[in-house]
Amino acid sequence: MEELLTLKQLLHQGKISEALLIVEELEEMSKSDKLNKIFSFGIILLLHLIKQSAEKRTTKSWDTSILNSVKQIQRTNKRHKAKGNYLTEEELLETLEDAYDSALRDAAIEAFEGRYEAEEIGEMVNREEIIRKAMDLILVD
Repeated sequence: MEELLTLKQLLHQGKISEALLIVEELEEMSKSDKLNKIFSFGIILLLHLIKQSAEKRTTKSWDTSILNSVKQIQRTNKRHKAKGNYLTEEELLETLEDAYDSALRDAAIEAFEGRYEAEEIGEMVNREEIIRKAMDLILVD
């Protein structure tokens, strides 16, 4: 909020170049917030895809979490007024790859009633296949 007040003041003073710096900072803050949300929902999405793959089954709860996570990632990534997306496909893929290890650790706690370590669960599943499936779900319109 402070940035908006400063921006308004700079514009009233005619200090356009300084105002543009604030605008760039606000854009970066917004993109960072979007990235953090997508990362968090990516962990949830990958967690349930890992559990499905490792346990070779699914539940309504897992399916619902997958659908909700996909929807939230799509909504967060969409630029409504400017159209398009905040993250490119490549950036989205990088975000999911970054989120995978966190999802794997969470899956180790939840899958098979917590009997296996993350590394063991990781050996039961195909990392690239799970990330590819997550991307396919997200990119479907």
